Amino acid sequence: MRVITFNANGIRSAAQKGFFTWLAQQNADVVCIQETKAQIAQLGEEVFWPPGYHHAYFDAVQKGYSGVALYSRKPPDEMIRGLGWDDMDAEGRYLEARFGDLCIASIYLPSGSSGEQRQAVKFSFLERFAEFLRPRLSDQRRHVLCGDWNIAHKAIDLKNWRGNQKNSGFLPEERAWMDERVAEGWVDAFRAVNQEPDQYTWWSNRGQARANNVGWRIDYQIVSPCLQHAVTAAHIYTAERFSDHAPLIIDYARPF
Repeated sequence: MRVITFNANGIRSAAQKGFFTWLAQQNADVVCIQETKAQIAQLGEEVFWPPGYHHAYFDAVQKGYSGVALYSRKPPDEMIRGLGWDDMDAEGRYLEARFGDLCIASIYLPSGSSGEQRQAVKFSFLERFAEFLRPRLSDQRRHVLCGDWNIAHKAIDLKNWRGNQKNSGFLPEERAWMDERVAEGWVDAFRAVNQEPDQYTWWSNRGQARANNVGWRIDYQIVSPCLQHAVTAAHIYTAERFSDHAPLIIDYARPF
């Protein structure tokens, strides 16, 4: 089973840059997209409905903001739109597909980089999301939580970690939150098979960050403990640039 997660930073922009042409060659079973930045009524072109997939979009109320999508080869038994929190559901941040006992979600966690107010929103989300996740460790389902978590977990996960310890995305509280999830049993699927440094999924548009690979790894597939040994390969695709993020591709031995 191949699962791809990708923050498009505008799905229409990513389409113009060739994302869907590339995607058609990837043989993905499930594709999770974040930051669609579009209303479904704006996605009438065929490119946004790739053949062979079942499609689901969950838009933000505010036009041109946030939003997630999920495509799957197999029709889901159930789609869950939102977390049940009015404030975050209005921002279109969570979409989950269920296939029997397998649950795959496209998730876009808030960023706090714009200032203290949004950082407070992010901390509130993290607190609530921890409570949301805990019962899913023992619910007899297999979970794959895909998306932009807006946190670089460890020093290996960003280039300039020393200079970013006071910046949103690498704050001690955020990294401690990730530590807690791992301690509870959640698994970073990428690191289950790839311990190499300089593996990033996002680069600032400032300067020559991407050209010099001065990046952050903030896009993840976080999985249930039972899936840890099912991860067979993990790859970040950087040969083409569809967004300020790069697609994260993970292959699993266990099928649907």
